[in-house]
Amino acid sequence: MNGHPAPTDIPEPFDPARLDLADPYPVYRRYRETDPVHAVRPPRAAGRTEPTTWYLFGHTEVARVLTDRGFGRASPSTGGGVPIPEGYVMLRRIVENWLVFLDPPRHTRLRAHVAPPLGAPAVRALRPRIREIAEELVRPLARRPVVELVEGFAAPFPLLVVAGLLGVEAGRWPWFRAEALALQQAGGTRGDRSPAALERADRAAAGLDAYFREELAVRRTEDRGDLLSALAAVEGTDASLGTTSLTSTCVHLLTAGHETTTGLMGKAVLALLARPEVGEELRADPGLLPNAVDEFLRHDPPVQMITRWAHRDTELAGRSVRRGDRVQLVLGSAHRDPARFPDPDRLDIHRDSGRHCAFGLGIHYCVGAALARAEAEIGLGLLVDRLPALRPDARPRVEVEYAPDWVFHGPARLTLSC
Repeated sequence: MNGHPAPTDIPEPFDPARLDLADPYPVYRRYRETDPVHAVRPPRAAGRTEPTTWYLFGHTEVARVLTDRGFGRASPSTGGGVPIPEGYVMLRRIVENWLVFLDPPRHTRLRAHVAPPLGAPAVRALRPRIREIAEELVRPLARRPVVELVEGFAAPFPLLVVAGLLGVEAGRWPWFRAEALALQQAGGTRGDRSPAALERADRAAAGLDAYFREELAVRRTEDRGDLLSALAAVEGTDASLGTTSLTSTCVHLLTAGHETTTGLMGKAVLALLARPEVGEELRADPGLLPNAVDEFLRHDPPVQMITRWAHRDTELAGRSVRRGDRVQLVLGSAHRDPARFPDPDRLDIHRDSGRHCAFGLGIHYCVGAALARAEAEIGLGLLVDRLPALRPDARPRVEVEYAPDWVFHGPARLTLSC
């Protein structure tokens, strides 16, 4: 154990399926204290050497892997890194072209075209429209005694924003949402990855791909001033920008770009319900919202775990990690590491939460981070101000159901009754 005492009261080996979805942090803490670089070794296979999976629980090790070019998104042994089985052609074709699964140099070229429309200057110009969308959604909620916050606000809000940015039909957001959830059912931690779920995800990938191919075809002859028009204008300028790459990028922005914000909004509301004094502070001083959003991201991030692959032999906290090993970065644990964040289990909206890993670090730092922050600041500000369940004297009944997912982590349903 390299100087760490053997775990005695924690599941061995580490298994995310055995964690409490609503509160995994006590288990994270025990691993962080006893076995922060934890190996799960595969059964011996005749004639084959299977890679070890490492779970990292400390902030130092997680931050190092995120910023170290010796770790990548694709396995150096197989060239793969996409968590989709063989046989689901459209699903694999879409997902393997997502920016988040690419390594340089292709990642660098594609990101250069996607980043500017999502950067801070572009998002500042979008803020009035983001607020309009949020107000349209909050207005009816403010009049209802019972509110289902995920479907009523947290899911449609970022979807409508991303749809407007791309330039696609905002009225189709229920279809976008259904197809996005179908894709996520095929992910590594959600659902049972049954053939039926994978086939449904494959059909969703095909439908979204066909939709964005049609939209790109329109933009080749008609510049509408949206992100799809910008992508169509550069299509074919290099090998990273073929039509499949661009449609995959659109699907990625639509899915990951809304689900993370949906999780952030839902979990932030749960935190505010548990700590009414925080909502009172935000109502009294909305200028605290930007820092509060970073603290919500640190305290209970909407992405709890991400994967990297070791591209060379290295050492992490005294443990020998071999080229080809899989490394699972437990962001939720890194964010509660007292070596980086004093009194880490306490939600403190005045804290300096910089260097949290909710948007990643290094070359894969989330290209939509500025947009997600703007959505959260605007959306949470309106909810705190207008949602009856978040009033200081409210005592709402809360019903919450978490999605069985550690990648996109958060409530699938959140019902508030006043």
